[in-house]
Amino acid sequence: MDLDLSPKLAKKVYGSDGGSYHAWCPSELPMLRQGNIGAAKLALAKNGLALPRYSDSAKVAYVLQGCGVAGIVLPESEEKVIAIKTGDAIALPFGVVTWWYNQDDTDLVVLFLGDTKTAHKAGEFTDFFLTGSNGIFTGFTTEFVSRAWDLKEDIVKSLVGSQSGSGIVKLDAGFKMPEPQEEHRKGMVLNCEEAPLDVDIKNGGRVVVLNTNNLPLVSQVGLGADLVKLDGSAMCSPGFSCDSALQVTYIVKGSGRAQVVGVDGKRVLETTVKAGNLFIVPRFFVVSKIADPDGMSWFSIITTPNPIFTHLAGRTSVWKALSPQVLQASFNVPQDVEAAFRSKRMDSEIFFPSG
Repeated sequence: MDLDLSPKLAKKVYGSDGGSYHAWCPSELPMLRQGNIGAAKLALAKNGLALPRYSDSAKVAYVLQGCGVAGIVLPESEEKVIAIKTGDAIALPFGVVTWWYNQDDTDLVVLFLGDTKTAHKAGEFTDFFLTGSNGIFTGFTTEFVSRAWDLKEDIVKSLVGSQSGSGIVKLDAGFKMPEPQEEHRKGMVLNCEEAPLDVDIKNGGRVVVLNTNNLPLVSQVGLGADLVKLDGSAMCSPGFSCDSALQVTYIVKGSGRAQVVGVDGKRVLETTVKAGNLFIVPRFFVVSKIADPDGMSWFSIITTPNPIFTHLAGRTSVWKALSPQVLQASFNVPQDVEAAFRSKRMDSEIFFPSG
């Protein structure tokens, strides 16, 4: 498999004084196209509004920074206006209409990771805007729009032609956007910073898994996700997804080293990863990471709603399940060497503290 797996940064696609939209390009990160995965980032300045849109792909959104307001309209349902903040994960099923707004001084930054099997272009999201200079209704004749909306043509021309911005605009200070409703968060959002931990290893790391149990909407998206925090100099056990899923990883904070091993025991990636990097681990390939002294955290999607992993080190590793005789014969080592190997990591899960 001759693919470039090296981590990449997103590139700006469009923007205004209200903010910018960035995406990872399949030509630079070929695994996006190979795995039918899209990845993008939205950054909104104060009073920035990402205009209403729908996409050709189901996604998981993750708030990397700041707080703001999001509007979400599921097919044949009313708009849900929700307050969003750092650590929020939001499942966005196929066909959902969204808008995003930042009312604070700190930029609001939202990561989007999703499945592009329904997309026009493999490995890329295509958004369809409802308003703006590139909005859907700019392509219809005034006659069609006036009949669809039951409005006079002069009003239609005003509605369709007044917004000269495209994608992202900046609203006037003091413009009143709809107030978020706390009850709208239920079932729509999971804050990964506040959710119960699925794994918690002292001086090792912590994991929150996003699945159909804590956010049922992910079943409609077809993706699972997790937020992993690795403590300084700790190691994440080598492991692989044993249900044919791809792992798409965005480094949220910190830095560290990563190695990926593929077919025939060949190391296909050995690199330093840092905040802002995105990299993809192919199906069944084994990945491991070691954090730098300041630690490292990452947000990943896995291309199945309830992923299953096999680990190759630690108490729960497959090694501990194999019989001593099989290990001794497989490694071709004396019994005392196999016994020493088996005796290690008996109380460690998937994270190994330094030292």
